[in-house]
Amino acid sequence: MRFEGTDFTGAHAEGHSFLECSLLGGTLDEAHLEGSRWSESEWQRVAGVGLSLVEASLVETTMEGCRLAAVSAWGSTWRDVTVRGGKVDFLNLRGARLKDVAFVDCVVVELDLQEATVDGLSFEGCTLVSPTFGRGRYAALDLSGATLRSPVGLAALRGATMSRAQVIDLADALAAELGIAVAD
Repeated sequence: MRFEGTDFTGAHAEGHSFLECSLLGGTLDEAHLEGSRWSESEWQRVAGVGLSLVEASLVETTMEGCRLAAVSAWGSTWRDVTVRGGKVDFLNLRGARLKDVAFVDCVVVELDLQEATVDGLSFEGCTLVSPTFGRGRYAALDLSGATLRSPVGLAALRGATMSRAQVIDLADALAAELGIAVAD
């Protein structure tokens, strides 16, 4: 199915499956997609505030140039997903399972990855503002291509990859989280 410019404001599609669907330039404000399954689908220039993808499954899906805010996707599963361009504010991926997911050239504000299970997640050319980590498993989490602003939970990033410049920039914050006093 191809949905072009469709307004799905307030839509309820809980538990529905979307196979090879295209959302082009539509609106997903306050859309309820809890437990939905998206496979081999694409979202282009989609806008949405208050989108719920709680416990949803996204497989081989691309989101390009989207402008999303207040996205609840806790407990969701993302596999082979690419988010390219655009901006996402308040993305809650707490407890999500992410495998081979790439964010490319986008801005993500207040990303919550606490308790997430990551096996391949990268942020190439992205700006992450106030991302939160903690109590998760971050295998193959690559932050080296991102600009990190005010991250929280740095001490929990065992298994992640960061650039040398990032580690130097975040040294004071990491030391503070670990309870290390830094003398001048």
